[in-house]
Amino acid sequence: MPLMLFGPGTANGHRAALLGNLCTRTLDFVARSKVGGTNLNYFIYKQLPVFFSDRYTPAALDFIVPRVLELTYTACDLHPRADDLAADDARPVLYGLTREELRYILNPADVMGADHPSETFRVLKRNEECELGEYRTQRLVLAVWDQLQNGDLH
Repeated sequence: MPLMLFGPGTANGHRAALLGNLCTRTLDFVARSKVGGTNLNYFIYKQLPVFFSDRYTPAALDFIVPRVLELTYTACDLHPRADDLAADDARPVLYGLTREELRYILNPADVMGADHPSETFRVLKRNEECELGEYRTQRLVLAVWDQLQNGDLH
């Protein structure tokens, strides 16, 4: 993939806006229809729906930056990034999930029953069960969730 480099004077808000732009469904849809292999050629890169940084007005940045921060500030170790975006009082966002909802995300059949038709991480689950004898990712994620809920992790 071609490099996206910023000049030394680029404001953090513009960087956040670019991150938000790169994570849109619109860009994902266009990229999936244009990229045919495993690399992103420059001529395809130039066709993607990405705004130049000078297209973002101060009002647009005021709207976009807090939303990008909310979607990306998901752990305490990202606090310096939040500080870069002038959000001193921001806290990581856990999206208000319950433990049951997290269990469903990790393995819908675990919550809905073995006959539930959907699977979220089928390949990961199958590989871990074959190699490790258990769906280790689910166990570890739920253990960390429990620690967060009990205040054991900061």
